[in-house]
Amino acid sequence: MQAARPKISQTLPVIRQLDETAANRIAAGEVVERPASAVKELVENALDAGAGRVRVEYAGGGKTLIRVVDDGHGMSPDDLPMALNRHATSKIDGSDLLNIHSFGFRGEALPSLGAVGRLTIASRAEGHDGAQITVEGGRVGPVRPSALNRGTQVDLRDLFFATPARLKFMRTDRAEAQAIADTVRRLAMAEPWVGFTLLDLDAGREVLRLDAEQGELFDALESRLARLMGREFTENALRLDTEREGVRLSGYAALPTYSRGSSVAQHVFVNGRPVRDKLLIGALKAAYMDTLSRDRHPAAVLFIDLDPQQVDVNVHPAKAEVRFRDPGLVRGLVVSGIRHALAAAGHRASGTVAAATLGAMQPEPAPGTAPAPRIWQMDLPSRPSYGTLRQSYAAQAPLVEDLAEAPQPYAPLTAARIEPEQGPTDAPLGAARAQVHENYIIAQTADGIVIVDQHAAHERLVYERLKRQMAENGVPSQALLIPEIVPLSSGDTARLMEHADALERLGLVLEPFGGDAIAVRETPAALGAVDARKLVLDILDELADLGQSQALSARIDAVLSRMACHGSVRSGRQMRAEEMNALLREMEATPLSGQCNHGRPTYVSLKLSDIEKLFGRR
Repeated sequence: MQAARPKISQTLPVIRQLDETAANRIAAGEVVERPASAVKELVENALDAGAGRVRVEYAGGGKTLIRVVDDGHGMSPDDLPMALNRHATSKIDGSDLLNIHSFGFRGEALPSLGAVGRLTIASRAEGHDGAQITVEGGRVGPVRPSALNRGTQVDLRDLFFATPARLKFMRTDRAEAQAIADTVRRLAMAEPWVGFTLLDLDAGREVLRLDAEQGELFDALESRLARLMGREFTENALRLDTEREGVRLSGYAALPTYSRGSSVAQHVFVNGRPVRDKLLIGALKAAYMDTLSRDRHPAAVLFIDLDPQQVDVNVHPAKAEVRFRDPGLVRGLVVSGIRHALAAAGHRASGTVAAATLGAMQPEPAPGTAPAPRIWQMDLPSRPSYGTLRQSYAAQAPLVEDLAEAPQPYAPLTAARIEPEQGPTDAPLGAARAQVHENYIIAQTADGIVIVDQHAAHERLVYERLKRQMAENGVPSQALLIPEIVPLSSGDTARLMEHADALERLGLVLEPFGGDAIAVRETPAALGAVDARKLVLDILDELADLGQSQALSARIDAVLSRMACHGSVRSGRQMRAEEMNALLREMEATPLSGQCNHGRPTYVSLKLSDIEKLFGRR
């Protein structure tokens, strides 16, 4: 018996034309997902209007009220009713959907907001009187006079009152307010020369206030990022500015040792538009591939600028995704641009490592007790001179001039080996002075000390050496005695063979095997015995998801990393002074030596002034 299909009517359905209100409510479901989406659309309209200052106010997490006020060029009374029609916009004429230079262009935001909420728009353009219009649940009211200075004010009240089912999917007021703040921050990064204010009317407080930045692009952007992401980010980030075939990459990428536990500190902009594009996020991840462990995420703010004809921004109703005409070019630029910047940073590690070290050295008071007051050197009683102390001790016991002949009241110290003073202290990592616990090198610099993890540092040095050798000599492959046949779909076979040359350079040799299958002839020798079928399927998954695959190169790098780990200086080995200094000099000349293969720092640099603070000397 044939099962009933409840979604298919048994009678001939009648095709009906939905009215404009229903169409706008359906469109609102795509454009306005939550209050933060409404804020995004309204702030983008303000920026497109040339605003120099934007104020955003909200109540009830944006569900009760959203108000956006700007000082842009405004709208005339005749334009207000037209702005509420679907697909009515002043930003394009419809003849070219690729040559887009503005945030908005679809003409859907305002009618969608008016269909699901109570929307009031008041605006005044230069040379015109102020006017306002109200739309409630899709019903448009008349245009009325309004006392308003130049610019526009949009009030959106009771969002989703016309579609109460959507309210059930809203999160708490606090979560929605946080999403609004994140949206404003991302747009503020894209426009550092515009001032922003964010107000929480329920709490009566100013959540965010950003004055318009001054100066050139990088100066203004750095100041804006320091306010939004913290001074630590800008101090530990590398400036990016590179171009290839008309595509420019600029912004800041943080050092690997300044990593995060999630991707919250990753912001990508295409022609000034904030996007969440999986191709670009994948490229950012690939750029840090062999410098971070799997549970850490890089921090970066990337701006990609290219000819609007080379990117399609009309692939998502909320314009959160884009499609590039040459995705390989853009991805390659992001990966190579960040890797070159990291390599140019040499042995540099983030300053947060030293800050965490100093914080760990701070004495902690016992539970239930107040911290002891700090005693300063000037408050201590005067001490006797060295000569007075010498005479005092001489009266009690003969002074031993030769320390080697002195009695040893304690067992010899085996945890530290003191080396004679040699090596340049003016070098970036200084001169080795001691080895502690046969694992940590203490070096003296011109203005502080450096503590080096000898195993982690040498592991990175060996790893980089192996990668250079592989790049120069290629990846050796081993031929399989019996080629492994992997059955695939026709589409997967074609996609895989498009990248056959690149895979062959990595030691994986593939050939078509007739029909819908490929033959694996050779595999990378470094991988040893490998499951060729699983490797091919992993590569296909990445090709389908990102358009390129790093699965094979990542496996080879993992093997090189393990080889470097086993071939490096082990913990517990005593090192001579010349060996320790040679390690320091090689670290200074090797890119990425500030972190090991797993993203952990290889050294900690402490300034003498910070050390003196620990002892109350400053």
